[in-house]
Amino acid sequence: MNTKSYLLTSMLTIGLLLTGCGNQENQSTNATESNNDTNSKLEVYTTIFPLEDFTKKIGGDEITVTSVYPPNVDAHIYEPTVKTMKNIADSDLFIYTGAGVEGFAEQAEETLQKEDVHILKAAEGIELLKTTEEHSHEDDVAHTEEHSHEDNAAHEDENSHEDDTAHEEEHSDEDNAAHAEEHSHEDDTAHEEEHSDEDNAAHAEEHSHEGNAAHAEKHSHEDDAAHEDEHHLHGDQDPHVWLDPILSIKLAENIKNALIELKPESKEIFEDNFTNLKADLTALDQTFHETLENSKTKYILVSHAAYGYWQDRYGLEQIAIAGLSPSQEPSQQQLTEIITESEEHHLKYVLFEQNVQSNVAKVIQDEIGAKSLTLHNLESVTEEDIKNNEDYFSIMEKNIETLKTVLN
Repeated sequence: MNTKSYLLTSMLTIGLLLTGCGNQENQSTNATESNNDTNSKLEVYTTIFPLEDFTKKIGGDEITVTSVYPPNVDAHIYEPTVKTMKNIADSDLFIYTGAGVEGFAEQAEETLQKEDVHILKAAEGIELLKTTEEHSHEDDVAHTEEHSHEDNAAHEDENSHEDDTAHEEEHSDEDNAAHAEEHSHEDDTAHEEEHSDEDNAAHAEEHSHEGNAAHAEKHSHEDDAAHEDEHHLHGDQDPHVWLDPILSIKLAENIKNALIELKPESKEIFEDNFTNLKADLTALDQTFHETLENSKTKYILVSHAAYGYWQDRYGLEQIAIAGLSPSQEPSQQQLTEIITESEEHHLKYVLFEQNVQSNVAKVIQDEIGAKSLTLHNLESVTEEDIKNNEDYFSIMEKNIETLKTVLN
């Protein structure tokens, strides 16, 4: 967890403690009023857009729903204000996936449990997809570093032996003695690009000193990103369950059950609305199947690995530029592999996302001469989405149209 997260958690805890007594009194009064008024609405806060949309569809006029996410936010790195956390604590129900994408919610849950707010992990009961994406990034870096150390040691021994042999043949004893202590300025200049310690640490035979510096900087960035992502709780599991319509049925069912528990007098309404939502999600799943079954290719090039559940259910093959979190950028070797694989499959599009900008993806786009399209990950919506009254299904329909363009 970075310093910002520690400070924020401390602020949230202090803020909630300072207002706790007053809140408890108000909540006690509100609870009494709620029991006396069966028509009172439940106040619900959610995180990612599908949870907000499903909750609205199931709850109807019996609830009010607010997402804590502002438009176009990256859910992986969002941190709420103290005011937002106070609003959540004062509400009836807080819903988040619990799958690992909302790092702040995992951190704040213990504090929220001390308040009079129910908490639902909507992905409870869903088996998260195991993925090798993140490990491949980490393992490649570790593997590269390990072999870099071993190879460089061997390379140094080999070069030392070759250099000594060459110098023994070319130089006098006096020159060899001088050479043993220190290379001449010309030798250092000649060897600098191939044999400096920094170059050996970053692929000595392939890169110049400046290239190695850039490469080292990239690895530093990757390590920082990997360290940051550890605190976003991805591990080796894909949190993007809402992109799978069938798994979304389970999300919706958990939401329905939580609403019934809090407002049992509205059970029939919640059940009917859930039934309609389930039918729509089932139909969406069928549309995905038909789209992929009739496509000419199964490969897509995406800015980050958010589409593993489409891969698992529909046979789609995602070539991901970044890992499960957009901050997990690829190494130089992985960039080369991504470009090679994209060219092998004749990919003509790079799929960017509505809430994430990727400079690395733009580099690959330029390298392979591809066009750009947008694939909506539904973590959050844009201001334009809100203006156009988009919902889960209208956005998914646009995604399907994008897939038709890319896959045919």
